[in-house]
Amino acid sequence: MGIFDKIKHAIFGEAKAAEPVASGAPKAPPAPAPVSPSAAPSPAPTASPAQSKPATAPAAANVDIVPILDAAVKKSGQKLDWRHSIVDLMKAVGMDASMAERKELASELGYTGDTGDSAKMNMWLHKALMKRLSENGGKVPADLLD
Repeated sequence: MGIFDKIKHAIFGEAKAAEPVASGAPKAPPAPAPVSPSAAPSPAPTASPAQSKPATAPAAANVDIVPILDAAVKKSGQKLDWRHSIVDLMKAVGMDASMAERKELASELGYTGDTGDSAKMNMWLHKALMKRLSENGGKVPADLLD
């Protein structure tokens, strides 16, 4: 699991924990849906995995990151500015915010600049992370996407 996936899981996992009934309910109906007496051939098992994937995607869609990250900051007991700092965001979700971790995240997200210029890299990382979270179902405020 990459650094981005860890961040995404830390944020989106909190959203799923708040709604366990919603994500558990869609997964149960696809299993009983295929009826063996009506269709004995192999198309029934093929339909089941296909139904399983769409049920997972909507569950992660539209996860509002603001209240989740605000709560994470409050829980940490630290004064963290996750809206502007990649280091603070990583700390808020309980991750290692070391330079090595940020360089690995930069590599994952496709940063081509000088990783030795940590200020420039950190600013790029924050914007790129917000964009990627948005692309993966996160509801990110517009002012954090530009």
